[in-house]
Amino acid sequence: MTTERMDPPRTAGERETLRVYLDFHRATLAMKCDGLSDEDLRRRSMPPSTLSLLGLVRHMAEVERTWFRRVINGEDVPLVWSDEGDYQVAYDASGATRSEAFGAWQTEIEHSRRIEEEAKSLDVTGYQPRWGEDVSLRMVMLHLIHEYARHNGHADFLREGIDGTVGA
Repeated sequence: MTTERMDPPRTAGERETLRVYLDFHRATLAMKCDGLSDEDLRRRSMPPSTLSLLGLVRHMAEVERTWFRRVINGEDVPLVWSDEGDYQVAYDASGATRSEAFGAWQTEIEHSRRIEEEAKSLDVTGYQPRWGEDVSLRMVMLHLIHEYARHNGHADFLREGIDGTVGA
């Protein structure tokens, strides 16, 4: 996973802007994990939370998988870490490794990019069963930008607690 972040465009069209902002946030999460050992990546925020940097990576793999593959593409694929559909299971990375988590995340990002690129427009829709209605690719991309932004804020605090690294 690259930690090189593209500077978001100032005047690009809607689709390109959404695409670059989403990749910016993906790279930000990768950057927050850069240079850390598996043990550091598994370090939890505070009891009783199971939240860790590796848990965030695993969670975002589930988020990518759900919104792009299951919702927009209509694929009948289970979650990566939970047979019961429990997204919180991904946060517990106590036995996880960088290789396993980042491998799954990168795989899901590749699927997401392919699905987005193949879509004829941002108006393509998929069914979101939890809400019981269709959602557009536009909404999915905005939702993922929002989801990454929230979790990158968590990642800032987690990384600072591990080695004092702050910023960007």
